[in-house]
Amino acid sequence: MLGARYSKMGINMLGSKPKHSSAAATTTSGMSIIGADVTITGNISATGDLHLDGMIEGDVTCATLTIGASGRVKGHIAADKAQLAGQIEGTIAVRALSVESTARITGDMSYESVSIANGAHVDGRVSHRLPGDEANPLQLVSHSAA
Repeated sequence: MLGARYSKMGINMLGSKPKHSSAAATTTSGMSIIGADVTITGNISATGDLHLDGMIEGDVTCATLTIGASGRVKGHIAADKAQLAGQIEGTIAVRALSVESTARITGDMSYESVSIANGAHVDGRVSHRLPGDEANPLQLVSHSAA
């Protein structure tokens, strides 16, 4: 009975409040993190932000995408903002694009604003689109799974 009363007050039997899980903090922040030891095969769609240090073999759609130096994507990327420092093989359609010096990109990019650091490697077409142009000028023509 005594334990139930303390439980209702948010205090455990030892007199301290229970710790909140880190999963709850991650959920409320709107940021999803894919670690370096994770490989995902399939498409990812998120309404929030995504930080990638692992590998994705599939298309990625999110609000803001950050790919760390160890991150890799084989597929199409669509986002409002992207900061790319890893390896990308596929098309990129982003409103505000930042390509870091460690980035290695093979594929076409379309953007409204772009920043490409010295040392970055980009092998593909780079095309500017007008602000507010929702139409994606880059389209996947064919995709063959290796």
